[in-house]
Amino acid sequence: MSLELINSPLGRLFCNGSAILIVFDMDGTLIDGETIDELAKAANVGDLVVALTKRAMRGEMDFEEALRERVKLLKGLKVAEVKKVALDIPLMKGAKELIRELKKEYKIAMVSGGFTIVARRVAQELEIDCLIANELIIKDGVLTGEVVGPLVRQNSKKEALEAIAKKEGIRPEDCIVIGDGANDISMFEAAGFSIAFNASPVLYDIADIIIMKKDLTLILPIFKRGVHAERVARKESLAKKGSRSLEA
Repeated sequence: MSLELINSPLGRLFCNGSAILIVFDMDGTLIDGETIDELAKAANVGDLVVALTKRAMRGEMDFEEALRERVKLLKGLKVAEVKKVALDIPLMKGAKELIRELKKEYKIAMVSGGFTIVARRVAQELEIDCLIANELIIKDGVLTGEVVGPLVRQNSKKEALEAIAKKEGIRPEDCIVIGDGANDISMFEAAGFSIAFNASPVLYDIADIIIMKKDLTLILPIFKRGVHAERVARKESLAKKGSRSLEA
């Protein structure tokens, strides 16, 4: 799998596995909105795209199929409008506070099925160490309705997590993941600890922690209590017995 690892210019350099890695989803997790839905509003196809997004997030539609169908509907949208949307989508409540605190002890990555035109801005603003995202194709100043990148397939987030972990010299089991939708399932299953934030019910049965309220600072007590370390140890113990289940 070919991955573009985009390092935020403000982010810290990775060290050789000396800290546990925390991997965030972007849309609906670090930002308060779905990028593709906001682009669709600008292209006057909002209702069509939002319906497809909801189906994809609930796991009712294959992620790649839903992504490509939605991007097709954006064909002809001017780059200037895309850039405006990229700047207007707000960070999730508590995002700055959470990332600032976590970066004192952890490395932070962002793995997004969304688009670099937004993800680069978010990574820079939050000083995220590394990101992986998809790219919208642009020709003659407008979107072509096409998308390329390492995260267009349903289970590609697992592969992205594994690639970053390998780069860091750690195991996926040493990573903590935070996300909200069906395309995060493979990443949740591969990681040692997972947090479903403002999430679709499709993640409830596989997440270690579920946070319903849209406030990322609610995650901080989990790390302060060291709950994640205890859960990772329990999950590894259960895995050795042939079980992948864990009570939340």
